[in-house]
Amino acid sequence: MNGFLFTKYDPNANGQTPFDKLFNLFMELLHFTNGDAAEALNWLTQLDREYKVTNDEYGVGDFIEDLKGQGYLTENDMDGAYRITAKTEQTIRKRSLEEIFGKLKKAKQGSHHTFRSGQGDEINPETRPYEFGDALDTIDYTGSLKNAFINHGIDHLSIHHDDLEIHETDFKSQTSTVMMLDISHSMILYGEDRITPAKKVAMALSELITTRYPKDTLDIVVFGNDAWQVQMKELPYLEVGPYHTNTVAGLELSMEILRRRKNPNKQIFMITDGKPTCLKIANKYYKNSFGLDSKILNRTLTLAGQLRRMKIPVITFMIASDPYLQSFVRHFTEVNNGKAFYSSLDGLGNYVFEDYEQNKRKTLR
Repeated sequence: MNGFLFTKYDPNANGQTPFDKLFNLFMELLHFTNGDAAEALNWLTQLDREYKVTNDEYGVGDFIEDLKGQGYLTENDMDGAYRITAKTEQTIRKRSLEEIFGKLKKAKQGSHHTFRSGQGDEINPETRPYEFGDALDTIDYTGSLKNAFINHGIDHLSIHHDDLEIHETDFKSQTSTVMMLDISHSMILYGEDRITPAKKVAMALSELITTRYPKDTLDIVVFGNDAWQVQMKELPYLEVGPYHTNTVAGLELSMEILRRRKNPNKQIFMITDGKPTCLKIANKYYKNSFGLDSKILNRTLTLAGQLRRMKIPVITFMIASDPYLQSFVRHFTEVNNGKAFYSSLDGLGNYVFEDYEQNKRKTLR
């Protein structure tokens, strides 16, 4: 007899301990509090009060003690202030990588380059006939045996040169990347948080490069009225400021960083939601938020051309849908001979990761 068996719901049946449930919430809250542990714990306590996340056996106080005991949290002996540790910073990067790269594996966005087959360091599923000089470890034995049976019959095994197939391989080039993050005030305007997804992408990409491509380099530049370089460990703490958008300063600093890098392949990823609105001339700021100022625009396009001559493409990830702003990005991309993606916040990570992987992959005959 067919039917359904109903059992009592057990919130711990999925294997999550009370600590695990609170830890997931705490790590997510840290993104929105810019790494402020005390504020995240305050929000966690309020969530617990409203939604009854904990119980009498395990409360937020127990969770805080466990965080300290496991090395995720420190408490200042003088004033009792809480701070997250380097272990927590790395965990945030790893979780960002899993969140974004997990989505990418489920929904590929497609390729942006044309590849040629040849010897490399990564085997891919495509095959082709064997040619003199191909490495023996790339032979597709299943396909080669199938060809031999078809061509010569199954009574006597005989494999000839024409039966052999090999897997095509891709060569992973070393790449130096600068990621530019817009931290101007518009990144939190109009009730939309754009800086948190941008920070997640930067943390995930830095973790990917550190663990999977250690010979690559990733430098991170933030730009508002000015531009400055930040370290990977500073990413969780980045905040939007009362800034205009000095794209020129960001590009100039990125260009200077890439000049010092020895890798032959260089690129700039720029995540922004708006047009350039600021220049620094001598010690004064020239600002204009009303439309595209020709003085600011011309300087920005001049840099785009300089980067093109240096063979440094700028890949712009535009997270605003305004056609007026997209028109500026198209013009900038044309001058630089780079690429532009017009992405929602949800799709931003997919686009960045797909393009980074494709830009790294070269195939040689």
